[in-house]
Amino acid sequence: MTSPLDMGEANVTVKGAKASETRPRRSAGAVVPMCHSGHVFVLGTDRKPLDPCSSAYARRLLKDGKAAIFRRFPFTIILKERTRHESKVADHRLKFDPGSKTTGIAILKGEEVVFAAELGHRGQQIRDRLLTRRQIRRSRRNRKTRYRAPRFDNRRRREGWLAPSLEHRVRVTEAWIRRLMKVCPISSVSMELVKFDTQKMENPEISGVEYQQGELQGYEVREYLLNKWDRKCAYCGKSNVPLQVEHVVPKSRGGTNRVSNLTIACEPCNTAKGNKTAAEFGHPEIQAKAKETLKDAAAINATRWALFGSLKETGLSVECGTGSRTKFNRTRLGLPKSHWTDAACVGTTTPDRLVVPTSVLGITAVGHGRRQLCGTDKYGFPIRHRTRTKRHFGFQTGNIVCAVVPSGKKTGRHVGRVLCRATGSFDIQTRAGRVSGINHKRCGTIHRQDGYHYSKEAALPPHA
Repeated sequence: MTSPLDMGEANVTVKGAKASETRPRRSAGAVVPMCHSGHVFVLGTDRKPLDPCSSAYARRLLKDGKAAIFRRFPFTIILKERTRHESKVADHRLKFDPGSKTTGIAILKGEEVVFAAELGHRGQQIRDRLLTRRQIRRSRRNRKTRYRAPRFDNRRRREGWLAPSLEHRVRVTEAWIRRLMKVCPISSVSMELVKFDTQKMENPEISGVEYQQGELQGYEVREYLLNKWDRKCAYCGKSNVPLQVEHVVPKSRGGTNRVSNLTIACEPCNTAKGNKTAAEFGHPEIQAKAKETLKDAAAINATRWALFGSLKETGLSVECGTGSRTKFNRTRLGLPKSHWTDAACVGTTTPDRLVVPTSVLGITAVGHGRRQLCGTDKYGFPIRHRTRTKRHFGFQTGNIVCAVVPSGKKTGRHVGRVLCRATGSFDIQTRAGRVSGINHKRCGTIHRQDGYHYSKEAALPPHA
């Protein structure tokens, strides 16, 4: 059975792993990243963060009784007595790459990635619930059963207001930054401030030719086009093939290099199109989509600026980078595309060599439940009622518990999230499935519900 240390540890040692299983294939001349077993956060006797230690050293401290488990996710131990490790405090850099659905997080100590995580947001879920609430309230006004007068929107929004789905992404990321600062001696922060420089792409000559020239020039526009066209050929829809930047209206026909006149296409389609426009080639919808505004990129930039403002309040040194620089660093280091690798490659402080972990911590925001006391069906009619009591016998739904059943049909040790009932008969959702009818006296809390779901994932994909 998995030990308590293994459950909470973000990075674990993979014994017997071959080099081909931990290191993906790299092109000639690429920098091959090395792998390490993992680190555990350490707090001193005064609860001040110390340098993270290896998982083997943490197990030894726990076994000798010199430390105790302070937190499961991310796994943190606290020293019971002063040791030589308490004098080790080095500077660590926290790097993160904000995203619309997932934010990558990495903590670097020199060339070593001591912690990596991917934080999943629930912005779409918030948006859907607000939409459902609005539709139910509107249906009440249209029915003759109950009338609720529409409220006149005369309230002023504060400066820098964001929609709740976007505000959630900023606040959750900020909360995890502050949580990591309490368990790791972080002295500086690096974040990807903007993914696309929309002003430069719309007007390449805004500050001279020097801005667009250079090694990073192609990454900025190409990365935006790949995201806009879902990394597929705009004409035939093929993916996982080499794609070329192509002009919707050819330059020989009066087209320009503005991003609204660019798309991506595979080599056969680009060759077959020749000197035709996209409409003449039989794809008038491509010409219309290419002229769409950059509202998606602007929305991403708006949330990142809000996060940047909150980071300034921490008092740490903040480094900013662009998405093109991140991709350039990741390609230079030969790392695969993922959220945490993008975070580790943010900014100009990225070293020329990285020692990466073997696994990362997956964090998914799931919320703290609903305040709704009356459950409704899809039409808005009440079908069930909920009590105000959330805790039963000292447990709350969502806690991670360990239940030891000595006899009966459910004999064994069950570890997972608990579903509490007032009767004292709990259900535990384990990796193998749900175990029902566990008495509360057999349960012990491992990690209290904090609004997140945790999982352990491989850092690098396996390669043959």
